[in-house]
Amino acid sequence: MTSTRRQLLLQLAALPALAQQHGPRTERPRMSDYPFSLGVASGEPSPDGFVLWTRLAPKPLEGGGMPQENVSVDWQVSADEAMTKIVAKGRTVGPAELSHSVHVEVGGLEPGRWYHYRFRAAGEISPVGRVRTAPSADAELDRFRFAFASCQHWETGYYTAYKHMAGEDLDLVVHLGDYIYEGPAGKDRVRQHNSDEIVSLADYRNRHALYRSDPDLQAAHAAFPWVVTWDDHEVDNNYADRISEQADVTVDDFLTRRAYAYQAYYEHMPLGSSTRPRGHDMRIYRRLRFGRLAEMNVLDTRQYRSDQSCGDRNKPACEGVFDPKRTLLGAEQRDWLFDGLKKSEARWNILAQQVMMARADRVGGEEVAWSMDQWGGYDAERTRVLTYLAESRIANPVVLTGDIHSNWVNNLHVDFDRPESAVVATEFVGTSISSGGDGAEKGQDTDHILAENPFVKMHNRERGYVSCELTPERWRANYQVVPYVSRRGAPLITRAKWATENGRPGVVKA
Repeated sequence: MTSTRRQLLLQLAALPALAQQHGPRTERPRMSDYPFSLGVASGEPSPDGFVLWTRLAPKPLEGGGMPQENVSVDWQVSADEAMTKIVAKGRTVGPAELSHSVHVEVGGLEPGRWYHYRFRAAGEISPVGRVRTAPSADAELDRFRFAFASCQHWETGYYTAYKHMAGEDLDLVVHLGDYIYEGPAGKDRVRQHNSDEIVSLADYRNRHALYRSDPDLQAAHAAFPWVVTWDDHEVDNNYADRISEQADVTVDDFLTRRAYAYQAYYEHMPLGSSTRPRGHDMRIYRRLRFGRLAEMNVLDTRQYRSDQSCGDRNKPACEGVFDPKRTLLGAEQRDWLFDGLKKSEARWNILAQQVMMARADRVGGEEVAWSMDQWGGYDAERTRVLTYLAESRIANPVVLTGDIHSNWVNNLHVDFDRPESAVVATEFVGTSISSGGDGAEKGQDTDHILAENPFVKMHNRERGYVSCELTPERWRANYQVVPYVSRRGAPLITRAKWATENGRPGVVKA
């Protein structure tokens, strides 16, 4: 490791610690414009609190436009939207080292209820956001509702789906990755990126700010708490741990880029201190509980994975696919997952993760090709996970997936070559918010996917998200789509309704 890179990583690792110091700060800095241009957000709901987020950025696409000094920020939580019944408040700092992003971890509140919040800085007041605490750990819930989404390429479409999502009756939103895309500005797109391919910390900050400037995305963040995880495009397409997609990029150079990307991701997400990055490492896998009804295991299938052994496209399996030493989760995260599942007393056990778990043949005819970047390229790891779910009799496991820019509903088997064998779990795969541009109810590959993969119950290439309602006896998934994203104003269509019943893995039409 070069001395320059070592110094860089040490500096990045120290940023969160610096941000927590209550050193000199400016009470009323001069602002060139409204500082809350990127809106507000909340996340990580617990029975007594949540994380509140904003970032001071009067010139969001020009590095933020803030002075290089810490700035005081006041926050308030109220029992009413008018902010007249304040139940918690405080003063924190928007640290220059963290691009003046603010992460407030609020506690001491009542479980399972809605609150409203806002920030104040330099005499300006932020928009008001809405957030709900999680129910108490022993609460017997009649219902829990959330939506999950992924893949919101700025250039290929508008975020109309988020506008519709903000109007739903939800307790939570789960984002499964590809919050930003790292590529350069393209030609003839719906709207354009603001730079060439991003590689520096300043680049990643400006790209996040561009995406955060979207009013429909801001509305969805302000309406509900979010639980977020990343996939690949927050850093680099199809990267694997320390390995870049580009063969000529060294490990040292890629880890430097990854450190920048992780830092900017943390700065723009409603995440707590437990996820703060340390150099090029950032532990984002974690567990959230919603009464006795559901426990959510939020996974990271990028940071710890082995390199794709057969490349990263749809291909016939090479020998490495079946190598038990190759991993998608990493041993530490896998052990953490298994231990949590074993101890769980929840009715529904959720794996919120990035890439499709079902082993789908992606080509028609006699040829067989699996996606090498998904669980299909890590067959031994998938078999290990599904075997654990089966042998440990984990209650009602449901896998949530993004990444693939299409809707799927899958029954999961330990052995996909024996479709008559017992179903172990259900997988709901959500399409993109905008990535891929205008979609279609039926893709060119839909017929052969359904014909050659009997465990696939639905395949669709429209844009949108999935809205889920959980009760003690049933999980219902509504596939919400918009017919176009190339222009604004698309209506919302409930394309399909699927369900899985308590104690009966697999799906039925709802």
